[in-house]
Amino acid sequence: MDQVIIHRWDSVDYRDLIARIDAIGFDLDTTLAVSKQPMTDEMAKAFSSLTHRMPCAVVSGGKYGLFERQIIARIGDMAERENLHLMPTSGTRYYAWDGREWRCRYAHDLDPDDRRAAIESLTRHAKEMGLWLDDDQVSGERIEDRGSQITFSALGQMATPAAKEAWDPDRRKKNALAAAVARDLPQLTVRSGGSTSVDVVAKGIDKSYAIRRLSQLLDVPVERIGFVGDRMDPDGNDYPTAVAGAFAVRVNGPDDTLAMIRGMLDAMTVG
Repeated sequence: MDQVIIHRWDSVDYRDLIARIDAIGFDLDTTLAVSKQPMTDEMAKAFSSLTHRMPCAVVSGGKYGLFERQIIARIGDMAERENLHLMPTSGTRYYAWDGREWRCRYAHDLDPDDRRAAIESLTRHAKEMGLWLDDDQVSGERIEDRGSQITFSALGQMATPAAKEAWDPDRRKKNALAAAVARDLPQLTVRSGGSTSVDVVAKGIDKSYAIRRLSQLLDVPVERIGFVGDRMDPDGNDYPTAVAGAFAVRVNGPDDTLAMIRGMLDAMTVG
């Protein structure tokens, strides 16, 4: 395999970057926005401006409803919506603007039996490993059936970002859960998702799949696509985009992403 290169957002030459890429994708939580929270006004304006300059995609393990709250409600008609591509549940669903509304162009849902098996395995192993917390410690849904993805969130979907980061800082708990569930479900892909989550999807589905589908949709080679995310470590869910050959950029949070987008816009203006 070719060497996987991850670029730090603050070491990128933005004029060089915009010469290298024809499209760019972003992770959502802890990249474009705080986990489960809407984009800030500043991010919505900068991100919308970027959509007027090149095709932009958002790829996240989250469901489409989060895209509506975190992105669509914030950008309104500021963005060039025909240039925006929304890929929830790691690209197993794809939404594009048809001139009047956001329309689902494809959805690769799991077989009902596989969905039931995933829920059973996640529940059983989480309880066996002491990761099934009392109800008063959980905020929001603990296991969510997203159709094309089953997601276990140890603290619940709506737990605060601080609580999520504190719960499993070295990722050992959720990585161990993912490994146990993967042994039960060899026909599916089981992987660590966000900071407290484990995702179950169809075999071979991760963000490398999403970036390859984006390449096909835009007719742009993968190596001419950038991807920005906060989980670019080898066990992170953004790392597969780098393995696929995208120009991968690591950020530590939305503030970094905002500075990067502004840097790209400035470079485009100068260019």
